Amino acid sequence: MKVLTENKKAYFNYEILEKFEAGLVLIGQEVKSIKLGRINIAGSYVVIKENEVFLIGCRIPPYQPKNAPPDYNPERPRKLLLKKLEIKYLIGKSKQKGLTLVPLRVYTKRGKIKLEFGIAKGKKKVDKRELIKKRDIEREMKREFKLRG
Repeated sequence: MKVLTENKKAYFNYEILEKFEAGLVLIGQEVKSIKLGRINIAGSYVVIKENEVFLIGCRIPPYQPKNAPPDYNPERPRKLLLKKLEIKYLIGKSKQKGLTLVPLRVYTKRGKIKLEFGIAKGKKKVDKRELIKKRDIEREMKREFKLRG
C-alpha cells in the first residue's frame, strides 16, 4: 500500500471519529497523474448528493498539460465508490450537527487508487493550542535526553 498524498491539516483541525475507504471514479490521465503524486486534497471535502458520494475541491493537474482535453477541469467533483449500507450510514452521520466528512489520504491498494476519508468533528482553538504545547514539551524532553545520553 503506497500512500500518494496525505491531508496532515485534517488531523490538526479535526478530531477523526471514524474512517472509511472508497474508490475514486477517474479518467485515464488522472490515474497517471495521481500515481506520480500530483494530487492535492488539502482543503477538499466529501459531500453526499442524492445517495451518491462526491469528493469536492480536490485538484488533480493533467498528466501531460499539452495533451489534455480542452474541456478538462482539474477541480471537477469526483464520485466515490461505496457500498449502499455505508452510504446510508454516512447520510445519517453527516446530518448530525458538527460532523463533517474530511479526506485524509490517497493511496494505491492492489493497483487501484483509494481515498481514505473520515467522519470528523472540528477542534476548537483551545484544543489546537494544547496540542501545540504538548508537542513542544515532548520535543524539549527529547532534546534533553539526547544531550545527557
